Amino acid sequence: MKWIRDEEFIRGKVPMTKFNIRILTMAYLSIEEGDKLLDIGAGTGSISIEASLQGAEVWAIEKNQEGIDIINKNKSKFNVTIDVIEGEAPEVLPDIKFNKCFLGGSGGKLKEIFEYLNDHMEPEGILCGNFITLNNLNHFLQLLKVYEYADVDVQLIQSSYMDKIGLMRGNNPIFIAKGVKR
Repeated sequence: MKWIRDEEFIRGKVPMTKFNIRILTMAYLSIEEGDKLLDIGAGTGSISIEASLQGAEVWAIEKNQEGIDIINKNKSKFNVTIDVIEGEAPEVLPDIKFNKCFLGGSGGKLKEIFEYLNDHMEPEGILCGNFITLNNLNHFLQLLKVYEYADVDVQLIQSSYMDKIGLMRGNNPIFIAKGVKR
C-alpha cells in the first residue's frame, strides 16, 4: 500500500490534512474497497484521494472555489474518480446512503450535519472528524452522545517535522475523534 506524501499534493492556500493525521484518520475510518465515503470540508481532497485509491466511492464536499479547483487538479493528478460537490453542508449533501463520513470542516453546522447523517449514514457506519479547537471537539462529542454513536474514541496528535536545515517544526495539535452509528 502506497501512501501519498504531503509534497505530492497540489496545495495552493487551501487547508490540507497532513500526512501523519491523514493516515491515522484513514485507519479510524477503516476505509476499504466498496466503502461509500462522504468527505465534508474536503479542502485539497487529500482524504478523498487516499480513500479512492483504497477502493472507496467518494463524494467530496467543499464550499471554497479554490478548494474545488485544487481537488479537481489532484483528482486528475492521481487518476481517481471522486464526485466533487461545490457548496456548503448540509444543503448540498447528496440524498444517498454512506457507510463512512469524514468531517474536515463543518462551517459551524455540526448539528445540521448530524441531522443529515441520522438519515443517510448506514448502521455501523463510521464518522470521524479532525478538530483544532476544544469547542468544536466538545460539540462533536456531545452530538455523538445525543445520536447514540458507540465506540467513541478521541486522540490528540502533536507531530513535528524536520525542516531543510535540521530544525524541528511543530504542526498544530489535532484532535481525531470517531464514533460508530448504532
